[in-house]
Amino acid sequence: MSHVEGPPLRFLDLDTPQLPFFSPHLSHPLISIMSSENIPTDGTGVIGLDPWLEPHRDVLKSRYQLVEKWAKDINDHEGGLDKFSKGYETFGLHAQPNGDVTYREWAPNAKEASLVGDYNNWDPSVNPMTRDSFGVWNVTVPAKDGAAAIPHDSKIKITMVLPSGERIYRLPAWIKRVVQDLKVSPAYDAVFWNPPAEEVYKFQHSRPKKPASLRIYEAHVGISSPETKVATYKEFTKNMLPRIKYLGYNAIQLMAIMEHAYYASFGYQVNNFFAASSRYGSPEDLKELVDTAHSLGLVVLLDVVHSHASKNVIDGINEFDGTDHLYFHGGAKGRHELWDSRLFNYGNHEVLRFLLSNLRFWMEEYQFDGYRFDGVTSMLYTHHGIGTGFSGGYHEYFGPAVDEEGVTYLTLANEMLHNIYPDVITVAEDVSGMPALCLPHALGGVGFDYRLAMAVPDMYIKLLKESQDSDWDMGNLSFTLVNRRHGEKTIAYAESHDQALVGDKTLMMWLCDKEMYTHMSTLTEFTPVIERGMALHKMIRLITHGLGGEGYLNFEGNEFGHPEWLDFPREGNNNSFWYARRQLNLTDDSLLRYKFLNEFDRGMQLTEEKYGWLSSPQAYISLKNESDKVLVFERAGLLWIFNFNPTQSFTDYRVGVDVAGTYRIVLDTDDTAFGGLGRNVKETRFFTTDLEWNGRSNFVQVYIPTRTALVLALENTL
Repeated sequence: MSHVEGPPLRFLDLDTPQLPFFSPHLSHPLISIMSSENIPTDGTGVIGLDPWLEPHRDVLKSRYQLVEKWAKDINDHEGGLDKFSKGYETFGLHAQPNGDVTYREWAPNAKEASLVGDYNNWDPSVNPMTRDSFGVWNVTVPAKDGAAAIPHDSKIKITMVLPSGERIYRLPAWIKRVVQDLKVSPAYDAVFWNPPAEEVYKFQHSRPKKPASLRIYEAHVGISSPETKVATYKEFTKNMLPRIKYLGYNAIQLMAIMEHAYYASFGYQVNNFFAASSRYGSPEDLKELVDTAHSLGLVVLLDVVHSHASKNVIDGINEFDGTDHLYFHGGAKGRHELWDSRLFNYGNHEVLRFLLSNLRFWMEEYQFDGYRFDGVTSMLYTHHGIGTGFSGGYHEYFGPAVDEEGVTYLTLANEMLHNIYPDVITVAEDVSGMPALCLPHALGGVGFDYRLAMAVPDMYIKLLKESQDSDWDMGNLSFTLVNRRHGEKTIAYAESHDQALVGDKTLMMWLCDKEMYTHMSTLTEFTPVIERGMALHKMIRLITHGLGGEGYLNFEGNEFGHPEWLDFPREGNNNSFWYARRQLNLTDDSLLRYKFLNEFDRGMQLTEEKYGWLSSPQAYISLKNESDKVLVFERAGLLWIFNFNPTQSFTDYRVGVDVAGTYRIVLDTDDTAFGGLGRNVKETRFFTTDLEWNGRSNFVQVYIPTRTALVLALENTL
């Protein structure tokens, strides 16, 4: 039986100009720059920024109007996106002030439905549900003596009878709390979360302002401990938040929060989209974590997975009403073969309600500050990025391979979030480089604030695997770091969390390999391998931070060169937690060299906080010397000098700089405080000479030892 998709949609005449439904983000710099040019109201404003998009004008208009059509329909039939995205207030279970409990669920294929649980001895006849014309079922469980008849934390399910006569049991799709008892079953149980008022966490701190320079510490609560166990929200609050603050980051990106049955999935096989993972503690504990982060001035982003869902039936939303096409596409179209998961039908009215409400829920219930959207490439294309390489040709972004419904959903999501929460932050994980992904809908974009620079970590792995240090190409290195679309902000990172997983290697593992286990103590010889590894680890991070984007991201532990990979407990390792942890204690040992890398990372973040290069215009690169392996650029009034030469140091090396004055070192990878050899004196003054050099108005002469980088600032800024 086909499911109900809500009110019929009216397609607008694509040749008739339409007034935009959304108010444009007037704070976006490109809109303010273009305002005098009278931005078109048909989604083609982006062409003014990128004339190469002209051949795709009709596609841009069509996409724009498809979003406007959905927005108008939601406005006409649902009271607007604000109300529509609050589905979590009516769907699912809710305790009313008088003690009644209401339950609402969309399951159009069911012929009968009942709410069952411990409270009614799982008897379907006690609380039968009634259905409306859209396939939405409702029931009210009356209060008993002024109190909820369903006890807090008691188990519940919805049971349904299908057209075939089969009775099925499912966890409510909008459930806010699920728990697992591995002694009984690996499957999760739904429970009614309705704690007494005195046990409900009350937020005490407002959200921090959106940072101008975004420095993200990506973390996973469960592994955030040196102990062989699943760490908790409370432990993260106590131990990790002060650490992140000390390091100088201003944002946290939390992975694996939305409940996932399989711990080793890294959180990317979501079962229950409204439930915070119970393996780390209670919902109130997570609220305390976010609120405490806010008290430290840290914004908190949630890793949201709307690109696919777990195919679990018993404790997920797959085959919820007995069909394979309720929340997902039916048949092969609804299956992601590579991820072994289900794919949402973004063109369905109720699916949009579910997903948009999911975004509102985490913002409201837990006070998150924004999202990193996982798997955006899969959402943008019908091929989901499987077996497809992107050449950068524009035909790839506007041809038949684009999933226009996925593009529409992401645009609606961004517009809804940005209009309701002006300081929200949205980040797209997209490997394809789709144009206008990070421009607002008013210009014809999808509306993300940032995209991840996914080519950067791949470049470093390729360099370390396939090239000798002496063969590193300064031109290619710098080009990869600055190769991003004008006006679309990018978050750069040197290595991804995937590289920390078993079977792969982090940068430090590529650089130092087995000597990490024998020569990272200050009591052992400072071997050439360790010297090179530590030097390049710092240089790679610094040049990525300075050149790579308008934001920076680090995965926890990588900042100090964590010596072991990450491997979650699974059958293949006898369910061991040995590698499912981060040995953060290594930086506290004064006899280990990890502390030096940790302090360098702190120095890098704090220097950015002072000078703000991430929020400054893109760097001007004045020198790419392939024979010397020297790269020089200016950004945010700072002079950056990198010597990647593996054997040669250079004395009195002449470096161009535009602004005359006296310069001092503000960051030196060779500083002894960072485990270096201290070959430059920090107090040294560098005086400019009024003579053009490398296209700059002045030059300074510096000593740049082999494998070191210097960042210089005008003395009057110190």
